[in-house]
Amino acid sequence: MASNAERIVAGLGGINNIREIKGYTTRLNAEVKDATLLQEGALVEGGAQLVGKWRTSIRIVIDDADPIAAEIEAMLRG
Repeated sequence: MASNAERIVAGLGGINNIREIKGYTTRLNAEVKDATLLQEGALVEGGAQLVGKWRTSIRIVIDDADPIAAEIEAMLRG
């Protein structure tokens, strides 16, 4: 079964679509390469309560954002 971080990555269009991600207690801020690849259903499955978009900047309201961001950052590093 996929973790919430893996679902968020899928919802953001995959690991190669993520430029940057930051965790702030109750939200994730992400910068993506192509916002058309977003899949809000996958973000919700990953625990997103609210998703805001502005061009390629994505804000996701979610519980436990810091550990999720840390896991995604580890994925980005390879």
